[in-house]
Amino acid sequence: MTTRLSAAALPAINTAATPAYDRADLTPGIVHFGVGNFHRAHQAVYLDALFNLGEGRDWALVGAGVRAADEVMRQKLMGQDWFTTVVEQEADTSAAHVTGAMIDYLPPGDSAAVIGKLADPAIRIVSLTITEGGYYIDPASQKFDPTHPDIVHDAAHLDAPKTAFGLILAGLVRRREAGIVPFTVMSCDNIPGNGHVTENAVAGLAALIHPELAEWVKAEVAFPNGMVDRITPATSDREKTLLAEQFGIDDAWPVFCESFKQWVLEDNFPAGRPALEKVGVQFVPDVAPYEHMKIRILNGGHATIAYPAGLLDIHFVHEAMEHPLVSAFLRKVEAEEIIPVVPPVPDTDLNAYFALCEKRFANPKIGDTVRRLALDGSNRQPKFIIPSALDRIRDGQSVTGLALVSALWCRYCFGTTDSGAVIEPNDPNWDRLNAQAIKAKDNPKAWLEMADIYGDLAKAPDFIAAFTKALHSLWTQGTARTLEGYLADQHEHLPPPLPL
Repeated sequence: MTTRLSAAALPAINTAATPAYDRADLTPGIVHFGVGNFHRAHQAVYLDALFNLGEGRDWALVGAGVRAADEVMRQKLMGQDWFTTVVEQEADTSAAHVTGAMIDYLPPGDSAAVIGKLADPAIRIVSLTITEGGYYIDPASQKFDPTHPDIVHDAAHLDAPKTAFGLILAGLVRRREAGIVPFTVMSCDNIPGNGHVTENAVAGLAALIHPELAEWVKAEVAFPNGMVDRITPATSDREKTLLAEQFGIDDAWPVFCESFKQWVLEDNFPAGRPALEKVGVQFVPDVAPYEHMKIRILNGGHATIAYPAGLLDIHFVHEAMEHPLVSAFLRKVEAEEIIPVVPPVPDTDLNAYFALCEKRFANPKIGDTVRRLALDGSNRQPKFIIPSALDRIRDGQSVTGLALVSALWCRYCFGTTDSGAVIEPNDPNWDRLNAQAIKAKDNPKAWLEMADIYGDLAKAPDFIAAFTKALHSLWTQGTARTLEGYLADQHEHLPPPLPL
């Protein structure tokens, strides 16, 4: 017997925690673009916890989106009165709770409705989880690309924009005209300096309309940097079934995640903010050290295991961590090439942080997939892997492991595993990547010709040599033998394996 999730059904749910507050008491304070799994497992969870304390009930969430796929999510959540079941899973425990922090979701494509809501003085924060690839960043320069057709369109049609940034700018302009203070724009995506990146996008779009508007954005609108962290896989029928069987709840789109979560924010909210420090958010003067640590060690770690695991036909991330070659590869690359170039973080032991990451990756309950980790490498590699390699090249240090990570990505983009199984397209730029990977089989340098991705790294002789050797080995010996060869070459002492 299952209970279909809805406001009316909450009293009947006794297998999961439910909101301790009356949602009639909530009023909107935040518009959020990108209501996906991560947002619902992270920001929405923190706000739900704050509301449960009896605090900040004028900071409820209103969802917004710009993609056609966003309407699917909207319809499913509307059918259950905007509630979401969040299931936190560790190896030996599972706990569910129903969150109610979101009270509305604006129809995607209805620019007038979205801009109208953004102009509402009650909205004091606009937040985003639009993925690393959603910021119109040129991969090589890592700068905003004002020539992208979507951005060019929005500059010419700010009354009906296509992008989140166009809608945000239109809302800011409307507020400026009405004498309403600007809202704060808060990115919740895994991008170094995500606040600066977001500011560059909004101000860059504004500059196409009028230089003075861009200067006003830079002077008057706050864009705090932040670091977010919680492993949250995609929802499939597996998760829906588990929720029904274990907790008796029928949720059209539940979220399964690990119990660990972290949010570090710069305290830069001129229009006000909820008291999130009361529910575990860290407010710090400078987020950069935390960002570097997380993006290089955790996200870089995910990128390191994704492609060898994919080539070895491994489905789940915890299964990749159980594979002795993949887990040892991760530990060696992290210990020798990633962690040594991560700047110090206040009150944090980087090796201990990595040990925690290992444990999180190995969580068998999460059901995170290798394919999710391998997704969108053309946007993720320039942020998670290539910066570490560049730092090491500049310091005259070895890049053998990081070059092998790049070679594994190249081999993956060829489109078949070592066993010959087809790898379905897994990147917005898959056709281009696949074509270059095919060329690179006989001419490894062809892969590095993608200057928009590799930038200066493609000109580094040591990286070119290491990449060429690694890719040749992958094609002649296969993934397992290549990993064995890399692991046999011990340059530095590795810490003992983490007990799982």
